[in-house]
Amino acid sequence: MKKREMSAVGRFAPVAMMVAAGLMASGTASAAVTVTATDFQKAEMPWDMAFLQDNTMFFTEKCKGLSVRLPSGKVNALVGVGGSNGYSLVRNDLFCDGQAGVQGVAVDPEFASNRYVYVYASSKGDNRTYGGYNNIVLRMKVDASLSNVSEVTEIINDIGYKPKKSNHPFGGPGAHNGGRIRFNPADGFLYVATGDNHNGAGPQSPTELRGKILRVDRNGKAAAGNKPPAGFDPRVFTYGHRNPQGITFRPGTGEAFISENGPWHSDEVTKLENGGNGGWDPRPNVGGRKDCPDDYCGYSPNQMGAMDPKERAAFMPMTDSKTYPKAMKPAWNNNGLSQGMCGSVFLTGKKWKEWEGRMAVGYAGIGIHGTPTGNRIDILDISKDGKTAKREELLWPTFAGRFRHVSTGPDGDLYVADEAAGMIYRVTPN
Repeated sequence: MKKREMSAVGRFAPVAMMVAAGLMASGTASAAVTVTATDFQKAEMPWDMAFLQDNTMFFTEKCKGLSVRLPSGKVNALVGVGGSNGYSLVRNDLFCDGQAGVQGVAVDPEFASNRYVYVYASSKGDNRTYGGYNNIVLRMKVDASLSNVSEVTEIINDIGYKPKKSNHPFGGPGAHNGGRIRFNPADGFLYVATGDNHNGAGPQSPTELRGKILRVDRNGKAAAGNKPPAGFDPRVFTYGHRNPQGITFRPGTGEAFISENGPWHSDEVTKLENGGNGGWDPRPNVGGRKDCPDDYCGYSPNQMGAMDPKERAAFMPMTDSKTYPKAMKPAWNNNGLSQGMCGSVFLTGKKWKEWEGRMAVGYAGIGIHGTPTGNRIDILDISKDGKTAKREELLWPTFAGRFRHVSTGPDGDLYVADEAAGMIYRVTPN
């Protein structure tokens, strides 16, 4: 297996990017944590990973399906998209297009007794409500040999989807698809991240499952204790989100944090509050804005051209605290830049030294209009109240990656899905 040595630094690389972006003070140097990265599992556009206690890893490939890697290294292909070969089950309704496909995977906390695994995926058919498409959450039972699934059930089948191209950056079908799912060890409920689908009304809509974090039980029913505003779908835990692609829970407290992509500015990490509003509202004629293309102001103004990120943020804020004074405040906004923030996880175990209990968050490395590309993993020391954070960088040996997700295994190592390289890496502290 290939190994790569990495070190922890509190800066961007190359230095020229750091200086140009004015980010010199965003982190502090640290030599206490160095790591080794090893090629762990080859995968085509890997999107998510979930582990059993023996280091068995379920993983998704966006345009292929769900597979499982056994501790021996053997891989069993479980559920494939339409037209797939070699999977124990092929569902012709599943597909991939643009940002959509087979995305999140989660293991039931009681897997040892119920054998349940959950998948977030895009589905098409006559029974789908958004132009013949929906995002859905499937629950399935995996057999003892980890080679077949049964009792496949749609526990949520009414999540929004973007069926047609629109006049926006990254404006194709399947855009802003959300897709991360995770069980909270503290409360036992499943959290589901949905994107806004380039739909202006969705994030603040009480009934549409766009731009939301859902909290449900294993049957897809609203979790007891959810406190959405009056008239909202009871499954809603928080709303007013753009495109959250990371959910993780602080060890010991179970506090939920999301990481989400910003609109040419302000990737955000935010501590969730039950019933809280994330403050994203891309509707026209809100916050002083007028009409916008396709009734979506998410990239305005000057959505196709260069513009100072601060000016964009003033016109179309990621968290609109003026319109929504009680909106949840982010702990980290990536120094006001958007570089494709994706998955996140809290690091656990003494081997992480001073980084134990800190959050690792990955970036897909989007760079445009002068923004540094930023393919990297940040380590965030988030305050106890979840309102502020200090950043250091886990320096990757190459900046050509597209880090779709980071997750920890039962061994405490960090597992990193690099969509561009087609590899899931295992990252071990030295």
